[in-house]
This record gives sequence, structure tokens and C-alpha cells, in this order.
Amino acid sequence: MLAFRSADSRYPFFWEDATQPAARWHGAGEGPVQYLADTSHGAWAEFLRHEEITDPADLAGISRSIWVIEIGEPDLDVPDVPTLTLRGGRASYAACQAEARRLHGQGSTAISAPTAALAPRGARGQRVDNGLHDGPALDGVTIALFGRRPDLTGWLVGADGRPAVELLDRVRHFVR
Repeated sequence: MLAFRSADSRYPFFWEDATQPAARWHGAGEGPVQYLADTSHGAWAEFLRHEEITDPADLAGISRSIWVIEIGEPDLDVPDVPTLTLRGGRASYAACQAEARRLHGQGSTAISAPTAALAPRGARGQRVDNGLHDGPALDGVTIALFGRRPDLTGWLVGADGRPAVELLDRVRHFVR
């Protein structure tokens, strides 16, 4: 299985210690947790949501690395929380973190959940058939791998990238 990650170009694609800021599937000091997406659109959407980028003019200042990581076929546990919580804003983090603690405490090494950052059917690849056309629209999935992962290999896809402007309309932005 391949997964995507957007990363600050100054740093490696994975976290290696507990200094990682808290996020949906881990609290402060509980990292590292490696957050991945099943599509590049999902990886970009997570970045855009967390940086609260909504204006197309702000895309010009973005310079990030996109990585494809070979994660094999991990045993992905599914969190037992309501869909609205899985896709919720920052207020839903505490419930997701508690569920991640429960799963990790039971031996889970990875979880899979609908991405909170991408609108339903918001991932759209491309196909070539007498020109470039949209592929099928897909729902996004977030994969969270608990702990350091020196066993996994990442492939740099782009070192100075930014998302396409049309993706902004498919991001589930935080409600202000």
C-alpha cells in the first residue's frame, strides 16, 4: 500500500520523537504518530485545513514536499467513534485522542478513518483518454501509524510543491 504525506521541506517526512504537536489521534507528548493520506488530495487538504488557507492567493506562498510512503499492508484498526466526531473540528480531538489511546493500549499500531479535511468525494485523480479528464471522485482516508517508523521507505515526489487552486473548494475548513 502506498500513502501520501505533505511535509515541510526542511524536515524528514516522519516525526521521530514526542515533541510533535498534538493532533487528532494523539495528545501532547504522546507522539510520534505518522499521519498519512490515501491520496495526494487528502495530504494537501490536511495541510490547507490546519494552516487555515482558504484564499487562492495564499497558495502562491506554499512550498512543501510531497512524499509517497510504502507502508506495506498494515493491520489498520477502525476507531469506534461517531462519523461526526471523526470528521469534526478541533473540539472533536479529545474524543479521537481517547479512542487512539484505547486502541494503542490494546496493541494497535495503525488506524484508518475518514479524513476530516477533505469533503466527501473530494479526492479526484486524472485519467488520459483523448486528453486529460477527471477520474472517479473518492472519499479520503487518513492513516495514522503509531510510533517511529524507520522500517518504512518514502519517495520524494515533489520538493517545492503547492496544491492546485481547485482543491480549496473541496477542503473541509475549520469553522470559525
